[in-house]
Amino acid sequence: MGGFGYGLYLLSSDPEPKPPVVKQPTTTVSKPKPKKDLPPPPEEKWEYVESLPKREVEVVAKEIEVSKIPYIMQCGAYKTQAQAEERKLAIAFQGMSSKIRKKEGSSWYRVVLGPYKFKRDAERDRHKLQRAKIEPCAIWKENL
Repeated sequence: MGGFGYGLYLLSSDPEPKPPVVKQPTTTVSKPKPKKDLPPPPEEKWEYVESLPKREVEVVAKEIEVSKIPYIMQCGAYKTQAQAEERKLAIAFQGMSSKIRKKEGSSWYRVVLGPYKFKRDAERDRHKLQRAKIEPCAIWKENL
């Protein structure tokens, strides 16, 4: 406590600090420079302005390779036909038609869409079904 009191005493007994001196900048009046006339911009001549309209470009289009084997999309394999019918109904609500297939010697009912000529078409439908929470769907080439 004593040290704190002594510190306050020292602070109160310090002389007042001198006020800061503010120097005002001197303003000099400069004479305006005489305007010089700018020279005209140079005329630029570009060759592409004349050569581009006359130029011809050859474009060689690639042919899209069409697979002779169509693509199918399978959206489930079920043990009972009732489960397969339920999936088929959910797909029908998305505006797509599907089929239920059962192979000989197998007890599985597969829900398939297609055939698709291009894989891109199958992908488009698969994304539509994914947005409707109908997944998983697999795309592959159909074995005829």
